[in-house]
Amino acid sequence: MSNIFFKEERSFLEGPRARWKELKYVGGVMMQFLKGFRSMHFIGPCITVFGSARFGEDHQYYIQAREISKTLAQKGYAIMTGGGPGIMEAANRGAKDADGLSLGCNIVLPHEQKHNPYLDKFVTLGYFFVRKELLRKYSFAFVICPGGFGTLDEFFETVTLIQTGKIERFPIVVLDREFHKSIEEHIALMAEQKTISPEDMNLILFTDSIDEAVEHIHSFAKQDKSIKLQPSRKTSWVLGEKKLKRA
Repeated sequence: MSNIFFKEERSFLEGPRARWKELKYVGGVMMQFLKGFRSMHFIGPCITVFGSARFGEDHQYYIQAREISKTLAQKGYAIMTGGGPGIMEAANRGAKDADGLSLGCNIVLPHEQKHNPYLDKFVTLGYFFVRKELLRKYSFAFVICPGGFGTLDEFFETVTLIQTGKIERFPIVVLDREFHKSIEEHIALMAEQKTISPEDMNLILFTDSIDEAVEHIHSFAKQDKSIKLQPSRKTSWVLGEKKLKRA
């Protein structure tokens, strides 16, 4: 299955193809979105945690991600990740530590990334861009933990969408200032050189404090009347829908 998605996406990005192939690809993307919509529609207020898949459970960044997710889950928020190992596992594990709702949008890769064991509900997807949109669609806040290219991609694309008004001005917290020191300095340089506006600096909170991060997110949630800890969405038996339950 992983090779099918991998080859299909590579083929799509190589340029124009036969029209029927392009239409088939669009149909596949639509089905992936529908799969995500059906899986995640009833999750309630949710926070997405981004971070590397490469840290083990003894690493300080894993411990940090687990702790902030536990604290957020204790306040009633669902925790969503990319569903894999490392920081993703830590965040989902933290949610389970607090008996919170733990969710994942896993990705099919050639090396067969598997979902972690701390998920109440997950969906496995073939396309990165579908995965990223679902991780954003269902969350009102984002925590950026130490990670690699993928984490930075998710971080800066989300900031760009907020900066340009494509999505609401949701809180973005970047955790661990030492790891992200060069990024924080570069963002300051961009403001200095006027490639971003000075007020864009306020879109991101860089911090080492879990308490500060949680308070930043929770304060936003309390002010935004559309965020309800007990959502009232009703399931449709005709569509075979069921409300999410903790495992």
